[in-house]
Amino acid sequence: MEFTIEKEMFLKALQKVQGIVEKRTSMPILSNVLIEATDGERINLTATDLEVGMKSSYSALVKTSGRITVSAKKLFEIVKELPNQEIRFVTKENDWVEITCGKVQFNIVGLSPDEFPYFPDVKQESLFEIENSLLKGMIEKTAYAICNDETKYNLNGIFAKVEVTADGQNVLKMVATDGHRLSIATGRLKGTVGPELLKGVILPRKGVFEMKKVTEEDSGNLLFGFMDNSAVIKRGDSYMVMRLVDGEFPDYNRVIPAANDRVVTVAKEDFIHSVRRMAILSSEKFKGIMLDISSGGVKISSSNPELGDAREELDVVYSGENFAVRFNARYLLDVLAVAETDRVEMKFRDELSPSIIVPEASDSFLAVIMPMRL
Repeated sequence: MEFTIEKEMFLKALQKVQGIVEKRTSMPILSNVLIEATDGERINLTATDLEVGMKSSYSALVKTSGRITVSAKKLFEIVKELPNQEIRFVTKENDWVEITCGKVQFNIVGLSPDEFPYFPDVKQESLFEIENSLLKGMIEKTAYAICNDETKYNLNGIFAKVEVTADGQNVLKMVATDGHRLSIATGRLKGTVGPELLKGVILPRKGVFEMKKVTEEDSGNLLFGFMDNSAVIKRGDSYMVMRLVDGEFPDYNRVIPAANDRVVTVAKEDFIHSVRRMAILSSEKFKGIMLDISSGGVKISSSNPELGDAREELDVVYSGENFAVRFNARYLLDVLAVAETDRVEMKFRDELSPSIIVPEASDSFLAVIMPMRL
Protein backbone atom coordinates (compact mmCIF):
# COMPACT_ATOMS: atom_id res chain seq x y z
CA MET A 1 0.00 0.00 0.00
CA GLU A 2 1.19 3.51 -0.79
CA PHE A 3 -0.54 6.87 -0.45
CA THR A 4 0.23 10.54 0.17
CA ILE A 5 -1.91 12.76 2.38
CA GLU A 6 -1.88 16.30 3.78
CA LYS A 7 -0.41 16.44 7.28
CA GLU A 8 -3.31 18.38 8.84
CA MET A 9 -5.89 15.96 7.50
CA PHE A 10 -3.95 12.89 8.67
CA LEU A 11 -3.42 14.47 12.09
CA LYS A 12 -7.13 15.27 12.45
CA ALA A 13 -8.03 11.72 11.39
CA LEU A 14 -5.69 10.18 13.98
CA GLN A 15 -6.78 12.58 16.72
CA LYS A 16 -10.37 11.50 16.23
CA VAL A 17 -9.66 7.86 17.17
CA GLN A 18 -7.41 8.48 20.19
CA GLY A 19 -10.29 8.24 22.68
CA ILE A 20 -11.56 4.99 21.17
CA VAL A 21 -8.44 2.81 20.93
CA GLU A 22 -7.95 0.60 23.98
CA LYS A 23 -5.05 1.76 26.19
CA ARG A 24 -4.80 -1.22 28.56
CA THR A 25 -5.61 -4.36 26.63
CA SER A 26 -4.70 -8.01 26.44
CA MET A 27 -5.31 -7.71 22.67
CA PRO A 28 -2.55 -5.47 21.20
CA ILE A 29 -4.50 -5.10 17.94
CA LEU A 30 -7.12 -2.98 19.80
CA SER A 31 -4.44 -0.33 20.43
CA ASN A 32 -3.99 -0.06 16.67
CA VAL A 33 -5.79 1.86 13.96
CA LEU A 34 -6.69 0.03 10.74
CA ILE A 35 -5.69 2.04 7.66
CA GLU A 36 -7.19 0.96 4.32
CA ALA A 37 -6.50 2.47 0.90
CA THR A 38 -9.08 1.23 -1.58
CA ASP A 39 -9.35 3.46 -4.62
CA GLY A 40 -7.49 6.38 -6.18
CA GLU A 41 -8.52 9.13 -3.76
CA ARG A 42 -9.76 7.85 -0.36
CA ILE A 43 -8.34 6.12 2.71
CA ASN A 44 -10.38 4.68 5.60
CA LEU A 45 -9.32 4.74 9.27
CA THR A 46 -11.01 2.34 11.71
CA ALA A 47 -10.56 2.00 15.48
CA THR A 48 -12.45 -0.11 18.02
CA ASP A 49 -12.23 -1.42 21.59
CA LEU A 50 -15.05 -3.94 20.85
CA GLU A 51 -17.52 -1.69 22.72
CA VAL A 52 -17.14 1.56 20.75
CA GLY A 53 -15.80 1.84 17.22
CA MET A 54 -15.34 4.53 14.58
CA LYS A 55 -14.73 4.43 10.84
CA SER A 56 -13.89 7.56 8.84
CA SER A 57 -12.95 8.27 5.24
CA TYR A 58 -10.45 10.94 4.08
CA SER A 59 -9.14 12.17 0.76
CA ALA A 60 -5.62 11.05 -0.16
CA LEU A 61 -3.69 10.24 -3.31
CA VAL A 62 -3.58 6.42 -3.40
CA LYS A 63 -0.85 4.86 -5.53
CA THR A 64 -1.31 1.25 -4.38
CA SER A 65 -4.28 -0.12 -2.41
CA GLY A 66 -3.86 -2.26 0.72
CA ARG A 67 -4.44 -2.53 4.48
CA ILE A 68 -2.29 -2.30 7.62
CA THR A 69 -2.73 -1.66 11.35
CA VAL A 70 -0.31 0.48 13.38
CA SER A 71 -0.24 1.85 16.93
CA ALA A 72 -2.76 4.71 16.95
CA LYS A 73 -0.96 6.56 19.75
CA LYS A 74 2.54 6.31 18.24
CA LEU A 75 1.39 7.20 14.73
CA PHE A 76 -0.45 10.25 16.12
CA GLU A 77 2.68 11.36 18.04
CA ILE A 78 4.82 10.94 14.91
CA VAL A 79 2.46 12.83 12.57
CA LYS A 80 2.01 15.61 15.14
CA GLU A 81 5.76 16.36 15.10
CA LEU A 82 6.25 16.12 11.32
CA PRO A 83 6.83 19.29 9.26
CA ASN A 84 3.80 20.86 7.54
CA GLN A 85 4.30 19.01 4.27
CA GLU A 86 2.70 16.12 2.44
CA ILE A 87 3.16 12.74 4.12
CA ARG A 88 4.03 9.61 2.16
CA PHE A 89 2.86 6.35 3.77
CA VAL A 90 4.20 3.03 2.41
CA THR A 91 3.80 -0.54 3.70
CA LYS A 92 6.74 -2.94 3.39
CA GLU A 93 7.42 -6.62 4.09
CA ASN A 94 6.51 -8.20 7.46
CA ASP A 95 3.98 -5.45 8.26
CA TRP A 96 6.55 -2.65 8.48
CA VAL A 97 5.54 0.89 7.55
CA GLU A 98 7.67 3.72 6.15
CA ILE A 99 6.51 7.28 6.79
CA THR A 100 8.27 10.08 4.90
CA CYS A 101 7.68 13.81 5.22
CA GLY A 102 10.19 16.22 3.70
CA LYS A 103 13.60 15.10 5.00
CA VAL A 104 12.12 13.10 7.89
CA GLN A 105 11.72 9.33 7.69
CA PHE A 106 10.23 6.89 10.21
CA ASN A 107 10.12 3.10 9.94
CA ILE A 108 7.66 1.55 12.39
CA VAL A 109 6.33 -1.96 12.87
CA GLY A 110 2.63 -2.70 12.38
CA LEU A 111 0.37 -5.71 12.90
CA SER A 112 -1.40 -7.81 10.28
CA PRO A 113 -4.84 -6.38 9.40
CA ASP A 114 -6.22 -9.96 9.37
CA GLU A 115 -6.32 -9.90 13.18
CA PHE A 116 -8.37 -6.67 13.30
CA PRO A 117 -11.96 -7.21 14.57
CA TYR A 118 -14.84 -7.19 12.11
CA PHE A 119 -16.41 -3.75 11.78
CA PRO A 120 -20.02 -3.59 10.56
CA ASP A 121 -21.18 -1.77 7.45
CA VAL A 122 -23.94 0.69 8.27
CA LYS A 123 -27.06 0.95 6.13
CA GLN A 124 -27.89 4.64 6.00
CA GLU A 125 -31.58 4.04 5.26
CA SER A 126 -32.04 2.60 8.78
CA LEU A 127 -30.93 5.90 10.38
CA PHE A 128 -32.98 9.01 11.21
CA GLU A 129 -31.98 12.67 11.51
CA ILE A 130 -31.39 14.32 14.87
CA GLU A 131 -30.38 17.90 15.57
CA ASN A 132 -26.72 18.20 16.54
CA SER A 133 -27.36 20.92 19.14
CA LEU A 134 -30.21 18.94 20.73
CA LEU A 135 -28.10 15.81 21.18
CA LYS A 136 -25.10 17.80 22.46
CA GLY A 137 -27.22 19.68 25.02
CA MET A 138 -28.97 16.54 26.27
CA ILE A 139 -25.68 14.69 26.76
CA GLU A 140 -24.22 17.67 28.67
CA LYS A 141 -27.25 17.76 30.98
CA THR A 142 -27.04 14.07 31.90
CA ALA A 143 -23.48 12.74 31.45
CA TYR A 144 -22.21 14.16 34.78
CA ALA A 145 -24.59 11.83 36.68
CA ILE A 146 -23.48 8.57 34.98
CA CYS A 147 -22.46 5.97 37.57
CA ASN A 148 -18.75 5.08 37.63
CA ASP A 149 -19.19 1.92 39.73
CA GLU A 150 -18.52 -0.93 37.27
CA THR A 151 -20.54 -3.39 39.40
CA LYS A 152 -23.70 -1.36 38.68
CA TYR A 153 -23.31 -1.99 34.96
CA ASN A 154 -26.92 -1.02 34.10
CA LEU A 155 -26.17 2.51 35.43
CA ASN A 156 -22.87 2.85 33.48
CA GLY A 157 -24.44 4.89 30.72
CA ILE A 158 -27.36 7.08 29.67
CA PHE A 159 -30.86 5.66 29.29
CA ALA A 160 -32.53 7.03 26.14
CA LYS A 161 -36.22 6.61 25.36
CA VAL A 162 -38.78 8.27 23.12
CA GLU A 163 -42.26 8.93 24.49
CA VAL A 164 -45.09 9.86 22.13
CA THR A 165 -47.33 12.69 23.38
CA ALA A 166 -51.11 12.83 22.95
CA ASP A 167 -50.69 15.09 19.89
CA GLY A 168 -48.30 12.62 18.23
CA GLN A 169 -45.04 14.47 19.04
CA ASN A 170 -41.90 12.41 19.72
CA VAL A 171 -40.22 13.47 22.98
CA LEU A 172 -36.72 12.11 23.60
CA LYS A 173 -35.71 11.61 27.23
CA MET A 174 -32.16 10.97 28.39
CA VAL A 175 -31.62 9.86 31.98
CA ALA A 176 -28.53 9.17 34.09
CA THR A 177 -28.15 8.30 37.78
CA ASP A 178 -25.43 7.12 40.14
CA GLY A 179 -27.75 6.45 43.09
CA HIS A 180 -27.01 9.80 44.78
CA ARG A 181 -28.35 12.02 42.01
CA LEU A 182 -30.52 11.76 38.95
CA SER A 183 -30.58 13.89 35.81
CA ILE A 184 -33.27 13.98 33.11
CA ALA A 185 -33.02 15.94 29.84
CA THR A 186 -35.99 16.28 27.49
CA GLY A 187 -36.17 17.36 23.85
CA ARG A 188 -38.55 17.12 20.90
CA LEU A 189 -37.61 14.98 17.90
CA LYS A 190 -38.85 15.57 14.38
CA GLY A 191 -39.69 12.71 12.05
CA THR A 192 -39.84 8.99 12.78
CA VAL A 193 -37.73 6.94 15.18
CA GLY A 194 -36.96 3.22 15.37
CA PRO A 195 -38.62 0.72 17.75
CA GLU A 196 -35.45 0.59 19.88
CA LEU A 197 -35.93 4.14 21.19
CA LEU A 198 -39.63 3.57 21.85
CA LYS A 199 -38.65 0.65 24.09
CA GLY A 200 -35.61 2.39 25.64
CA VAL A 201 -31.85 1.71 25.34
CA ILE A 202 -28.78 2.23 27.55
CA LEU A 203 -25.92 3.97 25.72
CA PRO A 204 -22.49 3.07 27.25
CA ARG A 205 -20.51 5.74 29.12
CA LYS A 206 -17.49 5.68 26.78
CA GLY A 207 -19.75 5.80 23.71
CA VAL A 208 -21.65 8.77 25.18
CA PHE A 209 -18.46 10.81 25.64
CA GLU A 210 -17.20 9.93 22.15
CA MET A 211 -20.62 10.86 20.74
CA LYS A 212 -20.40 14.22 22.52
CA LYS A 213 -17.05 14.86 20.75
CA VAL A 214 -18.78 14.21 17.41
CA THR A 215 -21.50 16.77 18.26
CA GLU A 216 -18.83 19.37 19.10
CA GLU A 217 -17.21 19.17 15.65
CA ASP A 218 -19.92 20.92 13.68
CA SER A 219 -23.51 22.15 13.67
CA GLY A 220 -26.41 20.91 11.57
CA ASN A 221 -27.93 17.43 11.74
CA LEU A 222 -26.56 13.97 12.49
CA LEU A 223 -27.88 10.58 11.50
CA PHE A 224 -28.72 8.28 14.40
CA GLY A 225 -30.09 4.74 14.58
CA PHE A 226 -29.57 1.13 15.65
CA MET A 227 -28.36 -2.18 14.27
CA ASP A 228 -27.30 -5.52 15.82
CA ASN A 229 -27.77 -4.39 19.45
CA SER A 230 -25.62 -1.32 18.74
CA ALA A 231 -26.31 2.40 18.38
CA VAL A 232 -24.96 4.15 15.28
CA ILE A 233 -24.19 7.83 14.78
CA LYS A 234 -23.11 9.15 11.36
CA ARG A 235 -21.83 12.49 10.17
CA GLY A 236 -20.44 13.03 6.69
CA ASP A 237 -17.82 10.37 5.94
CA SER A 238 -17.56 9.17 9.56
CA TYR A 239 -19.70 6.83 11.57
CA MET A 240 -19.46 5.51 15.11
CA VAL A 241 -20.93 2.28 16.46
CA MET A 242 -21.40 1.56 20.18
CA ARG A 243 -22.63 -1.66 21.76
CA LEU A 244 -25.71 -1.04 23.92
CA VAL A 245 -25.53 -1.92 27.62
CA ASP A 246 -27.49 -5.08 28.43
CA GLY A 247 -29.71 -4.72 31.47
CA GLU A 248 -32.78 -2.99 32.83
CA PHE A 249 -32.54 0.68 33.73
CA PRO A 250 -34.37 1.39 37.01
CA ASP A 251 -37.76 3.12 36.96
CA TYR A 252 -36.50 6.69 37.37
CA ASN A 253 -40.02 8.13 37.68
CA ARG A 254 -40.31 6.51 41.13
CA VAL A 255 -37.25 8.47 42.30
CA ILE A 256 -38.69 11.89 41.39
CA PRO A 257 -40.35 13.23 44.56
CA ALA A 258 -43.95 14.34 44.10
CA ALA A 259 -44.64 16.43 47.22
CA ASN A 260 -41.78 18.95 47.19
CA ASP A 261 -43.82 22.09 47.85
CA ARG A 262 -41.14 24.36 49.34
CA VAL A 263 -39.91 26.24 46.26
CA VAL A 264 -36.81 28.44 46.45
CA THR A 265 -35.88 30.57 43.40
CA VAL A 266 -32.29 31.80 43.19
CA ALA A 267 -30.08 33.60 40.64
CA LYS A 268 -27.94 30.85 39.09
CA GLU A 269 -24.60 32.69 38.62
CA ASP A 270 -24.63 34.16 42.15
CA PHE A 271 -25.44 30.73 43.57
CA ILE A 272 -22.62 29.05 41.57
CA HIS A 273 -20.00 31.53 42.83
CA SER A 274 -21.23 31.27 46.39
CA VAL A 275 -21.16 27.45 46.38
CA ARG A 276 -17.65 27.52 44.85
CA ARG A 277 -16.44 29.86 47.60
CA MET A 278 -17.92 27.71 50.35
CA ALA A 279 -16.51 24.54 48.75
CA ILE A 280 -12.93 25.85 49.14
CA LEU A 281 -12.94 24.69 52.76
CA SER A 282 -14.55 21.33 52.07
CA SER A 283 -12.55 18.09 51.90
CA GLU A 284 -13.23 14.36 51.40
CA LYS A 285 -14.12 14.12 55.09
CA PHE A 286 -16.03 17.41 55.42
CA LYS A 287 -17.40 17.94 51.93
CA GLY A 288 -20.90 19.23 52.66
CA ILE A 289 -22.13 22.80 52.51
CA MET A 290 -25.12 23.94 54.56
CA LEU A 291 -28.09 25.95 53.25
CA ASP A 292 -30.16 27.71 55.94
CA ILE A 293 -33.26 28.82 54.04
CA SER A 294 -35.75 31.43 55.22
CA SER A 295 -38.03 34.04 53.64
CA GLY A 296 -35.23 36.59 54.21
CA GLY A 297 -32.75 34.67 52.03
CA VAL A 298 -30.39 31.71 52.20
CA LYS A 299 -27.31 31.49 54.43
CA ILE A 300 -24.72 29.25 52.80
CA SER A 301 -21.95 27.97 55.06
CA SER A 302 -19.21 25.36 55.27
CA SER A 303 -17.19 24.19 58.23
CA ASN A 304 -14.04 22.12 58.35
CA PRO A 305 -12.33 21.62 61.76
CA GLU A 306 -9.00 21.16 59.96
CA LEU A 307 -9.22 24.44 57.99
CA GLY A 308 -11.89 26.79 59.38
CA ASP A 309 -15.35 27.95 58.34
CA ALA A 310 -17.07 30.33 55.91
CA ARG A 311 -20.54 31.78 55.43
CA GLU A 312 -22.38 33.96 52.94
CA GLU A 313 -25.93 35.25 52.41
CA LEU A 314 -27.85 35.26 49.14
CA ASP A 315 -31.21 36.79 48.23
CA VAL A 316 -33.82 34.23 47.17
CA VAL A 317 -37.56 34.14 46.49
CA TYR A 318 -39.16 31.93 49.19
CA SER A 319 -42.18 32.30 51.46
CA GLY A 320 -42.36 29.09 53.55
CA GLU A 321 -41.08 27.91 56.93
CA ASN A 322 -37.37 28.10 57.80
CA PHE A 323 -35.36 24.91 57.30
CA ALA A 324 -31.76 23.77 56.77
CA VAL A 325 -30.33 21.24 54.33
CA ARG A 326 -26.80 19.99 53.60
CA PHE A 327 -25.50 19.07 50.13
CA ASN A 328 -22.34 17.75 48.53
CA ALA A 329 -21.04 20.96 46.87
CA ARG A 330 -19.84 19.07 43.78
CA TYR A 331 -23.33 17.69 43.12
CA LEU A 332 -24.84 21.19 43.27
CA LEU A 333 -22.20 22.68 40.95
CA ASP A 334 -22.63 19.89 38.37
CA VAL A 335 -26.34 20.64 38.10
CA LEU A 336 -25.99 24.44 38.07
CA ALA A 337 -23.33 24.25 35.33
CA VAL A 338 -25.80 22.75 32.84
CA ALA A 339 -28.98 24.69 33.77
CA GLU A 340 -29.67 27.07 30.87
CA THR A 341 -31.74 29.81 32.53
CA ASP A 342 -30.62 32.80 34.65
CA ARG A 343 -32.58 31.55 37.66
CA VAL A 344 -33.16 28.05 39.02
CA GLU A 345 -35.88 26.63 41.24
CA MET A 346 -34.99 24.30 44.11
CA LYS A 347 -37.91 22.25 45.42
CA PHE A 348 -37.78 20.68 48.89
CA ARG A 349 -40.04 18.60 51.10
CA ASP A 350 -37.87 18.42 54.23
CA GLU A 351 -34.21 18.27 55.33
CA LEU A 352 -33.60 14.61 54.38
CA SER A 353 -35.84 13.97 51.36
CA PRO A 354 -34.51 14.15 47.77
CA SER A 355 -34.48 17.70 46.37
CA ILE A 356 -35.42 18.78 42.85
CA ILE A 357 -33.57 21.44 40.85
CA VAL A 358 -35.04 22.77 37.59
CA PRO A 359 -34.32 25.80 35.37
CA GLU A 360 -36.97 28.47 35.91
CA ALA A 361 -39.91 28.20 33.46
CA SER A 362 -38.31 25.36 31.48
CA ASP A 363 -39.23 21.69 31.13
CA SER A 364 -36.04 20.64 29.26
CA PHE A 365 -34.12 19.56 32.38
CA LEU A 366 -34.74 18.16 35.86
CA ALA A 367 -32.21 17.07 38.47
CA VAL A 368 -32.76 15.21 41.74
CA ILE A 369 -30.09 15.33 44.46
CA MET A 370 -29.99 13.40 47.73
CA PRO A 371 -29.07 15.70 50.63
CA MET A 372 -26.41 14.73 53.17
CA ARG A 373 -27.25 13.91 56.78
CA LEU A 374 -27.21 17.01 58.98
